[in-house]
Amino acid sequence: METIEAFKKIMHEQTEIALATSVGEIPNVRIVSFFYDEIKKCLFFSTFKGNQKIVEFQANPNIAFTTIPITSTSHVRVKEAQVHKSELTVYDVREKWTQKIPSYEENIKQAGAMLELYEIHFSEAIVILGMDSREIVQL
Repeated sequence: METIEAFKKIMHEQTEIALATSVGEIPNVRIVSFFYDEIKKCLFFSTFKGNQKIVEFQANPNIAFTTIPITSTSHVRVKEAQVHKSELTVYDVREKWTQKIPSYEENIKQAGAMLELYEIHFSEAIVILGMDSREIVQL
C-alpha cells in the first residue's frame, strides 16, 4: 500500500487523537475525537466553549498529535501543526462527523450549541505501519 493511501485509511478509520499542546514550557496531552477532511486537508475536532484547551490554543497554536490505533499499531503522527477555531460549526460538519462516528449525532443534539469546532492544519505527517515501516508524507 502506498504511504499516502495508508495515511488516508488511518485518518478514515481511527476516531481519536492524542492532542499535545505546550504553554510556558508545560506540555499537556488530551484525547479528542476527530475527522479528517481530504478536500480541506485538515483535521476537525470540537471542544466545549471556554475549555482549558482553548486558552492553550490562544497562547500557543503550535501543536502535535498522534492518532490512537484501534486494532493494530498503525498510526499517523504529526509534530508540527497549527490549530485554530474554524469558521464552520459542528452543525455545518454534522454529516461528516456522524458518517465517521455515528454516536456523535447524540453529542451534537445534546451539546451542539456549547461546542466550538477547531481545525488542525499540517503539511507533513509520519505514517507508521509497523516497527520497520515509518514514512513521511507531504500533503
